[in-house]
Amino acid sequence: MSNDNREGAHKRARPTSPADGFQTPQKRSVTATGSADSVKLNFRFWDTEQLCVFLQKQGLEAAELQCFREHKITGSTVPYLTESHLEKMGIRAVGVKEKLLVCVRQLAQSQSQTDITKVFNDPIHGHIEMHPLLVCIIDTPQFQRLRYIKQLGGTYYVFPGASHNRFEHSLGVSHLAGRLVQALQERQPELNIDQRDILCVQIAGLCHDLGHGPFSHMFDGRFIPLARPGLKWKHEQASVQMFEHLITSNKLRSKMEYYGLKLDEDIDFIKEQIASPVEKERGVKKWPYHGRSPKKSFLYEIVANKTSGIDVDKWDYFARDCHHLGIQNNFDYERFIKFARVCQVKDMMHICTRDKEVGNVYDMFHTRNCLHRRAYQHKVGNIIETMITDAFLKADPHIKIKGSDGKVFQISTALEDMEAYTKLTDEIFLKILHSDEPELSDAREILCKIQQRDLFKCLGETQPPEGKEIKKEDYDRLCAEIVECKPMAISQDVELRAEDFFVDVIDMDYGMKERNPVNNVHFYCKHDITQAVKIAREQVSKLLPEKFAEQIIRVYCKKKDTKIIEAATKYFVQWCMNKDFSKPTDGDVVAPELTPMKKGWNKDDENQVSNINSAALNCKTKLF
Repeated sequence: MSNDNREGAHKRARPTSPADGFQTPQKRSVTATGSADSVKLNFRFWDTEQLCVFLQKQGLEAAELQCFREHKITGSTVPYLTESHLEKMGIRAVGVKEKLLVCVRQLAQSQSQTDITKVFNDPIHGHIEMHPLLVCIIDTPQFQRLRYIKQLGGTYYVFPGASHNRFEHSLGVSHLAGRLVQALQERQPELNIDQRDILCVQIAGLCHDLGHGPFSHMFDGRFIPLARPGLKWKHEQASVQMFEHLITSNKLRSKMEYYGLKLDEDIDFIKEQIASPVEKERGVKKWPYHGRSPKKSFLYEIVANKTSGIDVDKWDYFARDCHHLGIQNNFDYERFIKFARVCQVKDMMHICTRDKEVGNVYDMFHTRNCLHRRAYQHKVGNIIETMITDAFLKADPHIKIKGSDGKVFQISTALEDMEAYTKLTDEIFLKILHSDEPELSDAREILCKIQQRDLFKCLGETQPPEGKEIKKEDYDRLCAEIVECKPMAISQDVELRAEDFFVDVIDMDYGMKERNPVNNVHFYCKHDITQAVKIAREQVSKLLPEKFAEQIIRVYCKKKDTKIIEAATKYFVQWCMNKDFSKPTDGDVVAPELTPMKKGWNKDDENQVSNINSAALNCKTKLF
């Protein structure tokens, strides 16, 4: 295992298999008879009757033992029993509760060395503790793979500090997931959040990004749609498949059972948090989940919130990406955790926040939009990812990745086999770059251009009017449209073709397309913390956005000749005029002979001059 900057009070002691019969480093454990020298069986594997035998030896009466039998309490759940749990079971006598809790502590203490948490020193969240089961997951090839997948893909080629990977982000999400669910447990004991819930939520946070491919979103957003058109695939699907593969190939089911998880139910719950089945069963009124009941529906809003988009995944990447990008983070997740409560809305339970926090919630979505504008959709970062995608497409038929049963896969097909997919990371970039195979020469040439900063030239950026956004089925003919828009006043010796252009269409929004995501957020007031309410945009401020989605169109030229770029820019400006798109920001500079011909493009200038004249007149009036 590589050095993760982990710290611990003791050297790690891994639990042995149940068949061994001994679990602690001293090879001793408390047994069902109360004697360490008799039948040695770890208490976590006791069934209800074995637990009752032990409790009877400790002096508990038949009535209390019957409560344990009725609620089917086993050894695996004993360490997580609290005073409130005992009261709900019907054990209310103070002396009996104290005696039971002492027994619980004694049992837990017998395993303290085995169950010690590990500490990771994280640059964002400081020293974070990880449950031993989480450490078992981290120490697998499937999870360690995330060390070699850049969090921000090609953005690293623009922002030198953005070298962080999916590995550390996943640790951070798990940590924040645990913090939020534990805060809810302490604040609202009536929610019956138990240790199984907490552990499952932490595992989901840890494993939610297992399915990312090389260069993260470049793989599922650019490469796969081109390499395998028509394939409906998202990295969340692969995360679920990789999680299953991780459990099976590393034989973790026994360890999950050892730490109190119910295999089928809790594994379903973890997978449902990673990739929600709601989209598949949209319109179906019945509860679509199997891991938890509607009484705990709020647990599905922690790692990946399909309702409002407010989740710990965003909180970590806001903080982590801003830190590495050198951009200010305007959202404080600590404050959200402080005010988070669960309220009932109809027959569902939702995580809510205080009504006074509505402005901060808008700030969170604004921060997301700013990160996309300034970093994630940077014009140079996007074109580098486009060029990497082109290289991967050219290399795809020639790359061989061995999977299960010796079957061989390509870059585009490795996602069908998790053993092959485990081997697919950003390292494929260097494999192509350093290869000497002649069939990879075209792909290698593109990657060499990236290293030498020999990139496509961005001609400009524009936006379509509302209601006339470009649809995906029209993307393929955009370059040909630009070539057809040859300006009248242009040199006849420059001839451009469709393949000389590249058009990048970017849909920007607040996370829910044209809808306002805050409309799906529930709030509560201090006068009644149990009642969930909605807050309309008009109740917050007049300065909030009225639109929550827009489309940005960027056009690039693949040629490097100055005359060709100049001509291509005018083609682009003429195309914007013909399509009634917005004027490119530098349109007046690059095509001064064209922009005056477009009515409506110069209105702002006229208004600005008019305003300046009015201001000057008012000033003179005041002076004289």
